[in-house]
Amino acid sequence: MSRIRVRAGRLTGTAGAVGIAVATLAAAGAAAPPVPPVAKVEPHRFEEHGHVRIDNYYWLKERENPEVLAYLQAENRYTDAVLAPLQDLRQTLFREITGRIAPDDASAPVTARGYVYRTRYTKEGEYPIYCRHRGSLDAPEEVMLDGNEVARGHDYFAVRGVSVSSGNDILAFAVDTVGRRFYTIRFRNLTTGAFLPDSISDVTSNLVWAEDNRTLFYTRQDPETLRWARIYRHTLGTDPAEDVLVYEEPDETYDAYVEKTKSRKYILVTSEQTLATEVRYLDATHPDGELRVFEPRARDHEYSVDHLDGAFYIRTNWKARNFRLMKTAEGHTGKEHWEEVVPGRQDVFLEGYELFRDYLVVQERRDGLNRIRYRPAAGGDWRSLDFEEPAYVAAIDRNPEADTRLLRYSYSSMTTPESYYDLDMDAGTKTLVKRDPVLGGYDPAGYVTERLVAPARDGVGVPISLVYRKGIRREGGNPLLLYGYGSYGLNEDADFRSSRISLLDRGFVYAIAHVRGGQEMGRQWYEDGKLLHKKNTFTDFIDCAQFLVDRGYADPQRLFASGGSAGGLLMGAVVNMRPDLWKGVVADVPFVDVMTTMLDPSIPLTTAEYDEWGNPNDPVYYDYMLSYSPVDNVQAKAYPAMLVTTGLHDSQVQYWEPAKWVAKLRALKTDSNPLLLEVNMEAGHSGRSGRYTRYRETALEYAFFLDRAGIRK
Repeated sequence: MSRIRVRAGRLTGTAGAVGIAVATLAAAGAAAPPVPPVAKVEPHRFEEHGHVRIDNYYWLKERENPEVLAYLQAENRYTDAVLAPLQDLRQTLFREITGRIAPDDASAPVTARGYVYRTRYTKEGEYPIYCRHRGSLDAPEEVMLDGNEVARGHDYFAVRGVSVSSGNDILAFAVDTVGRRFYTIRFRNLTTGAFLPDSISDVTSNLVWAEDNRTLFYTRQDPETLRWARIYRHTLGTDPAEDVLVYEEPDETYDAYVEKTKSRKYILVTSEQTLATEVRYLDATHPDGELRVFEPRARDHEYSVDHLDGAFYIRTNWKARNFRLMKTAEGHTGKEHWEEVVPGRQDVFLEGYELFRDYLVVQERRDGLNRIRYRPAAGGDWRSLDFEEPAYVAAIDRNPEADTRLLRYSYSSMTTPESYYDLDMDAGTKTLVKRDPVLGGYDPAGYVTERLVAPARDGVGVPISLVYRKGIRREGGNPLLLYGYGSYGLNEDADFRSSRISLLDRGFVYAIAHVRGGQEMGRQWYEDGKLLHKKNTFTDFIDCAQFLVDRGYADPQRLFASGGSAGGLLMGAVVNMRPDLWKGVVADVPFVDVMTTMLDPSIPLTTAEYDEWGNPNDPVYYDYMLSYSPVDNVQAKAYPAMLVTTGLHDSQVQYWEPAKWVAKLRALKTDSNPLLLEVNMEAGHSGRSGRYTRYRETALEYAFFLDRAGIRK
């Protein structure tokens, strides 16, 4: 594999280069339209595999440059000015969406180590309160952590990794107050309520307690690439600067993380990349012991491990493309000792499993839909849960205890709110534990969900899930919003979002295209949508859109699209390929500068994703990636109306990718359709924090779609 020779240097004095035009924007309602900011042109030259690639906006990556910040703020002022006439609609949508949220909602309770745990909210609270009850919910509530108190004074706040020690008396949790996913781990004594002096900064949210009630394992990322690379061990009461490095992953294409088995007997350190896995393990009661390799890493072998009752269970794709479940005794971890428990099948993808003392449960996917099956742990006939709707998502939920006959699972559809059930595996009966409330008189019977299959141009059938309000279907189609993702083997399932009701009640159809690159139809579905097959993701989405128009679901003059992150790459590709198809597009935190990012190993995620997109140091992959990279394929032609979002502190897709994309589109596009960049200056990849505040962004996007569809109430 040849390395690319890059001679990158800024060219100065280029004719036509202009400074940032931070124009005085017209007030809302004024006769003069707002004037978009113009990014200065400062060419940056790359020579790669015989190609010369010019990046006029490379300078926008200088995060601390006042000129960059001024440009981003000018973009925000322009977006605000253009959307000023929609302010009332945005407020209406925000009130509608948040008005469906139960102010005092609480999660389904989960039992572990003699306590019942749940999170709950208060009427005005933006963040969850983490609580527990000894024995049952009838016992007095103990507040372990009030997220609203810890978040006080911060514009952004996220708490993750909330975990109680084996002795039930120490709480560990990780807090991020910037949005770049650098966390600080803190500790609280649950007996006294006092916060401990131990504080571990600039780490991930991945943390696990050992079984000695005083040792915590955690993961630290590389400060530049953000790759999860090092596992440390902290002992309460000691200086974090002296924490022991337990494992460091040397391969820059791998991430490492720590977890614990269902039995609580073993700590697992997993090294993982797109195509391979390696697990190490140690006795959780002896946290200072040495890690042992479970099964050495090998190209194209992915596996995960759990443990219960003296046996290890392994989900593996060894000789099973769609994965199978194996079992082996302690002390015999090599795959030559593995025995098959659930075979691999051509038409069934094994997504996961859950171990109980008396039962084995598997979660599978067939024909794009989930199913859950269970049987006695010792063997016997399988029983299946039945789900009657044409499109839905069902999943094994949190089940921390092995000594129970109850399986907790979740279910939702595009008309059924998220619901949590306990299945009595002895009796075969299920009990609804909780269904997320939807205030405002929502009635599932008033809406219709369907599952369609669209023919792709190569003859493959691509599933589509959709929902609309009963009785609103019009001849010739409705305004329709098509959503897609299609990367990393991640599935976009037909789940419920109460916010969508605001679109459906105004006549929209909402649809999800389950394009290749996800794993909805099995492992091959993923393989056929990555690397040198990546364009299938884009053409599948376009073919689904055309199918919905041809079948009369979508008005061809009011067809919209949205996607975020890698789904933002999808948006960038389809607007380059078929700009005429869309009335409007929203691209959230979009990965659109594929070449510059993937050619820079110092950028977060780059090296770990060579097996997802391809390594552009290889000319074959370079040429293919260059042929679809959205920034590199912007042309002088008409584009649809577009709203692009980003966060200044985004650690997954750097803010400069969408900023450069918008700048280049402005310079080249020939239409007069709005092109807007919304930069959250206080957040990262996940947008705003807070259970109410986050819907400001949803209201903004819905107002954009509704306005373009001619619906302004």
